[in-house]
Amino acid sequence: MDDLFSMGASNLAPLADRMRPRTLSEFVGQEQIIGKGKLLRRAIEADRLTSSIFWGPPGTGKTTLASIIAETTRSAFVKLNAVTSGVADVREVLKEAENRLKLYGQPTYLLLDECHRWSKAQSDSILPAIERGVIRFIGSTTENPMIAMTPAIVSRCRLFRFEQLKREDIKRALLAAIADHERGYGDLCVRIDGDALEHIARVANGDARSALNALELAVLTTPMEADGSTHITLAIAEESIQSRVVQMDESLLYDMLSAFCKSLRGSDSDAALAWFARMNYAGIDPRIIMRRVIVHASEDVGLANPMALQQAVAAYQALEAVGMPEARLAITQAIIAVCESPKSNAVVMAVEKAFADAEKGGFQPVPQHLRDTHYRGAEALGSGEGYKYAHDYPGHFVRQQYRPVEAEGFPYYVPSQQGFENEVRQIRKERGFDDPPED
Repeated sequence: MDDLFSMGASNLAPLADRMRPRTLSEFVGQEQIIGKGKLLRRAIEADRLTSSIFWGPPGTGKTTLASIIAETTRSAFVKLNAVTSGVADVREVLKEAENRLKLYGQPTYLLLDECHRWSKAQSDSILPAIERGVIRFIGSTTENPMIAMTPAIVSRCRLFRFEQLKREDIKRALLAAIADHERGYGDLCVRIDGDALEHIARVANGDARSALNALELAVLTTPMEADGSTHITLAIAEESIQSRVVQMDESLLYDMLSAFCKSLRGSDSDAALAWFARMNYAGIDPRIIMRRVIVHASEDVGLANPMALQQAVAAYQALEAVGMPEARLAITQAIIAVCESPKSNAVVMAVEKAFADAEKGGFQPVPQHLRDTHYRGAEALGSGEGYKYAHDYPGHFVRQQYRPVEAEGFPYYVPSQQGFENEVRQIRKERGFDDPPED
């Protein structure tokens, strides 16, 4: 039962905390995992949730759903934070959980916030308890557990991925707070314009906590009208919420880079620039981005447009010379050049074949006519004997064996019929190379 002091603290709590959903029916969003008939919902309602990891961006309901589980379960519920809890805290929880299970047959849920911050030793300390069913582990994290957590823990848990809330979900949460008489502003007669509601929901970028904090600031700082109501206009909404800083963890970084690279390969300049702008906004080192542009100038364009690589390298040099934001123009130019160039992966296919061939080993001596002749006595050893100097022949080309004796898998390089490489095919044809047509 709450006492006078706890009731006072509850009333002074931030709006986002006061409006935290208490039941599954109040929970907003994440229909893909908690909608009616979904596995997670059925497990919670049946009080049969096994060890799980809730993974997703901030403000999407991970801790809220864990609190709902705590309220609805007949099991004991213990909450720890990975930043402040050590192995000793865990052992105490496990000891109490084991006694509870032996004496009363009651299992224990252990909620661990920021679970990716646990060390291997901390993670290993709960593995036996998870396996024996002493505890049901619920981890909450904003980072990809497949990358940030020890495989032993992840393999024993079911992953539930939380997505950014939709704009309509955010609006529902805001309107619920405005209408709620017990925990929100139902007694204050708050009116919010449609464009103001839309602005907060859009800028919150899927984070309900950020949106509710903005609403709270708007209500508390806006003078009442003559009729006692509080009117939230677009201008007030714009002052109450700022663009949220992107929470760039390692997983999101690689996801964005992947989308950027696939846009370069897919010849979509607009998409590539959109990802470039978002990564720049998130504070990613632009040199990381430019390294990918340079790589794709060879990997996906190659000799179909030799200028693409020059554009990419020049943009990297411009970045080093003038820095950001001035280098944005050169970087953008390089991105567009790679996107709009004809595409060929002949270069990357050639190098992969060559390296795979080399890894087989079994190297034979270098053919006699290709050996070095730049030392005294080379001629007496027969080095260079029979070598044909290309510039002595028409077209500065002559056929002879240049390949290692043991090499297989030729041809390595097969020029495409795209851009400049189509001209390369014609030149090679004149020299007697019969390149197969593109598939």
